[in-house]
Amino acid sequence: MDVKDFYYELPPELIAQDPLKDRSSSRLMVLGREDGSIEHHVFREIVDYLYPGDCLVINNTKVLPARLYGAKEGTQAGIELLLLKRLDGDRWETLVKPGKKAKIGTKIQFGEGILTGEIVDIVEEGNRIIQFSYTGIFEEILDQLGEMPLPPYITHRLEDKQRYQTVYAKQEGSAAAPTAGLHFTPHLLEQIRKKGVEIAEVTLHVGLGTFRPVKVEQIADHHMHSEFYSLEQAQAEKINQAKADGHRIIAVGTTSTRTLESVADADGYVKAASGWTQIFIYPGYHFRCIDGLITNFHLPESTLIMLVSALAGREHVMEAYAQAVQERYRFFSFGDAMYIG
Repeated sequence: MDVKDFYYELPPELIAQDPLKDRSSSRLMVLGREDGSIEHHVFREIVDYLYPGDCLVINNTKVLPARLYGAKEGTQAGIELLLLKRLDGDRWETLVKPGKKAKIGTKIQFGEGILTGEIVDIVEEGNRIIQFSYTGIFEEILDQLGEMPLPPYITHRLEDKQRYQTVYAKQEGSAAAPTAGLHFTPHLLEQIRKKGVEIAEVTLHVGLGTFRPVKVEQIADHHMHSEFYSLEQAQAEKINQAKADGHRIIAVGTTSTRTLESVADADGYVKAASGWTQIFIYPGYHFRCIDGLITNFHLPESTLIMLVSALAGREHVMEAYAQAVQERYRFFSFGDAMYIG
């Protein structure tokens, strides 16, 4: 299957630059897998599409304020750093700009020396391994100095860091938000629980590979990025009980989907586990665990639109995207949502 099969024209003004004041007031496009239908709603109406006994699976990862601005020791040349993943202790894999100033042995100061880092290695794709030094608690220093790592298509400054977090974010470690979850409010989640829907949590720390374009012509040749996931026993039991009782598993976001499909057996039951997944889901994939998906609108030719197409069918999805453009939906991280059921 060709990457071009997943291309669509998107007017730049439809890329949402700011979050809505009310998270649940986003628009919601509903795709029917059985009848090929496309309907238009408001996100808070998602309650109407969830049934008693269903299990809604959310990703509780928390985004680190992972963008740091510092200066090269000695020359004071400006350096921008993006934390990608913690390796061990205070060693991190990072993306550094400009790379030519970031040779092994380079020392960088942040916040007038509150935090310092030394580049100790250069790895795949030019990413730098940095050893940090500081006094105190790293997460508190990062919260003080760091900015949210908004994707490159968002050019507006984010006034409130919490708007790039889900209301249920717990486990720090992501370089990007699981954006399908940004539409939920505590009130909406309470409505869902009161309806008799079970809510289970997984953790998948989202990496910047999420935004990396597919650069090969044939999608089967694409090398998928690796992301850390975790599913605890109590949460696995919730999912398995719902499935055993004949109820549906509805994933919130492609990240929850990838986690569930990584740990599911042939019958769709999941097991408690943690590790790294490189699962690449595209048309032709047979879903083992999930029955429905809540997601955002994704970039053309991205692995995410391929995953959605695997569930709803490529032609159905591309028609839905064409309608979304025509109806002036808001796209990407701070944009509107889609439910596939």
